[in-house]
Amino acid sequence: MDFDFAHYMLTQGRKDKENSSRYGKDYRKQLAEAMNMNRTRILAFKNKPPPPVELFPSNFSSLPQDKTANSKPQRHIPQTPETTLDAPHLIDDYYLNLLDWGSSNVIAIALADTVYLWDATDHSTSEAVTFEVEMGPVTSVSWAVDGSHIAVGLDNSEVQLWDSTTKQYLRTLRGCHRSRVGSLAWNNHILTTGGMDGRIVNNDVRIRSHIVNTYRGHEREVCGLKWSASGQQLASGGNDNLLHIWDNRSVAPSQWLHRLEDHTAAVKALAWCPFQRNLLASGGGGNDRCIKFWNTHTGACLNSVDTGSQVCALLWNMNERELLSSHGFTRNQLTLWKYPSMVRIAELTGHTSRVLHMAQSPNGCTVASAAGETLNFWNVFGDPEEVKPAPKEPFAHVNRIR
Repeated sequence: MDFDFAHYMLTQGRKDKENSSRYGKDYRKQLAEAMNMNRTRILAFKNKPPPPVELFPSNFSSLPQDKTANSKPQRHIPQTPETTLDAPHLIDDYYLNLLDWGSSNVIAIALADTVYLWDATDHSTSEAVTFEVEMGPVTSVSWAVDGSHIAVGLDNSEVQLWDSTTKQYLRTLRGCHRSRVGSLAWNNHILTTGGMDGRIVNNDVRIRSHIVNTYRGHEREVCGLKWSASGQQLASGGNDNLLHIWDNRSVAPSQWLHRLEDHTAAVKALAWCPFQRNLLASGGGGNDRCIKFWNTHTGACLNSVDTGSQVCALLWNMNERELLSSHGFTRNQLTLWKYPSMVRIAELTGHTSRVLHMAQSPNGCTVASAAGETLNFWNVFGDPEEVKPAPKEPFAHVNRIR
């Protein structure tokens, strides 16, 4: 008897704490018909958004923060998005991961059963792939490090790999999960998948028998996955309110390094610090509202900050000691924090519904945020630094594998 699957079937009815509504097959069929009639709206420029209501003083970006004798001049942080695109039929589901920005400066966004690509260099839009209603909707997207190949998680438990340059199908990963795949994370040639069944699977995309190992630690849906920059540690968050740290150097690779139980709601938002080794930020759902900081070497919680609302996504500034968080009710805002003091530097309020997804440009300074039916672009992290060319290794030997 498969006890993992039996437990999943018994508990799946309780999975949806962070969402107020669901989508069904009939609804998605109607959605597909509507999208066929209105594809001109997809990733089209909107009119310049109205200025946000000033709930904070105009000099909010200059609130007290850590200062030193040699501190740099305070940079200007625009309070409105520099660009806004239409993103109709973006699924309002906290547990999915539907937005990613690749190293080739192309954004992938899943809208119902279709993955669209928006080139941030020339502002062109293209359709990568549309799936049959029986397979979709798309539940996760993630670019490989080369910026040309993309992984797409589906509601039917499959993961497909595509070449975005040629729009060529490469292969399907089957047998990893028994239900939808809501989270994906790349570690060179390893694609890690997280499912509603609570399983986390490492897949070597270069070989036919792709399943390398399986992590079992979550009792409910895995909604957050992030590999550290070194590729040695994996953070996973779930709808069971658990955060796990896994170490791929462990002699028992299927056993977690740390099981962290401090959050009191689903853990979706995860971000590894780019300037401090073994530092992870995590964010909790509506009943938790906290951003927590962890030493993943020891498992110690270093700090916890109550943000006042559901934490949907987290991004570190690559060039400054800052953290950006996106939120749900009541303000649906993006908040920029100074680290480690966690003083608020700025509040960005351009969305009218919860900001479920954020993605960072390759140069590190622009952030895309998706909420409702809009995709906003914010120049929040300052001037770019030199961008290094992306490696091409992971897919050097992958053509078409079925």
